[in-house]
Amino acid sequence: MANLKAELHQLKTVERPSISAQIGEARDKGDLSENAEYDAAKEAQGMLEMRISKLEERLSNARIVDESQLDREKVLILSTVRIMNQNMKKELIYTLVAENEADLKAGKLSVESPFGRGLLGKKVGEIAEITVPNGILKLEILEITR
Repeated sequence: MANLKAELHQLKTVERPSISAQIGEARDKGDLSENAEYDAAKEAQGMLEMRISKLEERLSNARIVDESQLDREKVLILSTVRIMNQNMKKELIYTLVAENEADLKAGKLSVESPFGRGLLGKKVGEIAEITVPNGILKLEILEITR
């Protein structure tokens, strides 16, 4: 959440004034109907305001999760899960996170993804069956940590 607040602060205090200055400079150059710099700056301003709005909405809807209150026996959000892909006999480790924090390269899997939904609620020893384009993927839960 701190990184979202920092990004929002950056957009509001640095980016927004910068784009306003660009619009002012472009406006000073004359006829706005044929001013590509003005059009580009206005478009950038619209994109920036949309990003600010989305961040503000995300922050207003954010909830703090107390990990100590979560069931350690089941796969839930913030669980780190060691699984065995039964089809490929390959062991994998993922942490289930909110959709906006997902980063597959970093091993962070969204609870909204098909994999995440399939793993939620499972216990050690259970097998999650997840439908993928190639058929059904069977993932055995080996370990759950926080």
